[in-house]
Amino acid sequence: MSDSARAGQIIDVFQDAFGVLAAADPGAFHRKFRKMANTPFAFYRGSACLFDYDIVGEPDPFVNERTGRVWVHGDLHAENFGTYMNSKGVLVFNVNDFDEAYVGPFTWDVKRFSASLALIGYAKAISDEAISELVRTYANAYITELRAIATGGDDAIGELTLDTTHGVLHDVLQQARLNTRVDMLNKQTSVENYDRKFAMQDGVFTVDEDTRERVTDAFRDYITTLPESNTFSVDSLHVKDIVLRKGVGIGSAGLPSYNVLLEGPTQALENDIIIYLKQGQTPAAARHITDERITNYFHHQGHRTTESQRALQAHADHWGGFTTLDGVGLMAAEVSPYAADLDWDEVNEPEELLEVVAELGRATARMHSVADDDSSHDLVDFSTETEIVRAIEKDEAGFVDMLVDFAHSYGARARADHQIFVDLNRNNELKLH
Repeated sequence: MSDSARAGQIIDVFQDAFGVLAAADPGAFHRKFRKMANTPFAFYRGSACLFDYDIVGEPDPFVNERTGRVWVHGDLHAENFGTYMNSKGVLVFNVNDFDEAYVGPFTWDVKRFSASLALIGYAKAISDEAISELVRTYANAYITELRAIATGGDDAIGELTLDTTHGVLHDVLQQARLNTRVDMLNKQTSVENYDRKFAMQDGVFTVDEDTRERVTDAFRDYITTLPESNTFSVDSLHVKDIVLRKGVGIGSAGLPSYNVLLEGPTQALENDIIIYLKQGQTPAAARHITDERITNYFHHQGHRTTESQRALQAHADHWGGFTTLDGVGLMAAEVSPYAADLDWDEVNEPEELLEVVAELGRATARMHSVADDDSSHDLVDFSTETEIVRAIEKDEAGFVDMLVDFAHSYGARARADHQIFVDLNRNNELKLH
């Protein structure tokens, strides 16, 4: 395909995915596209819609009626992992950012991650042979962990915690452990008249009284969607302040987000809690997966995001829920003090890279197996790990080779697309409406 034909495809896909939001907030997408133009990986991060467009309809011997209908992350790349404090008070390193999560083929996740490894490896000037080894290590760790989960033995490592990790990821968890709620609050709030209020910073805006009332009503509705394990009532929660945030992340351009400051469990200012309410977006996969069992299951995109997180993340954030504002679905969760990301710039030695990708392979397996364990939903009502292992075992070597080949081919495609995208921006040809 010529570069001009591919440019036309990129414009059409982005128009379909981003057109409405870009028309509503052109400045947000100007900033988003500038960030995406920075590197091939940044472009890849912001273009899940293009990835799904390219991959849909491709022959895939490992996808059948069941393995094509499992909970998937939808945007699984190497930088969508980090730490969080689960509902049991345990620090976990796992997938995060569930904006694109949906129900679809499991191979879309592992293919997208594998291609991201190729992009990272290329940026680090790693040889194709070494990139292949990284992808094989990831794939084999994924298979090994998923098989151990499916058989119910003691070989499964389970969640990546301080007790089950070592090396780079263990250090990330230890750094997250040093974080404190007070430090997080002091970065986002200030104390005025002996009480906390949000600090006015870049991307933070005050709201008028009407908006405050509407967001407060949405917040009260959100509280009713929280897990039953929460013991507080709506009336026991005191809202101190509300602000609007814009420009949150590459993937959230144009989506309004409100931060709500709550009185903590005590009157001490160090216990205050920040909840964010963010408009849900249509996931890229939903444009290609039309199974009515899936499309009719979700009330709105905020509900879809929350249900997906609960399905994919064991002991998910007990503040995770959903609501509506002016008829639009929002997802909600706590702004966690304990979030920390893996800095890939600091992971360069071959042994460290192999160790990290192996652990991320296990984390992916854990994610794909959680959905049928303790989730309250009935959308995926079979053992996903058993079905995926059964499909892979028909040609395990072929599965690994498929991921290696895809990583190289799509990594090259993403690098070429990035240059096309940069030229579209430079020549002011990427106009969405």
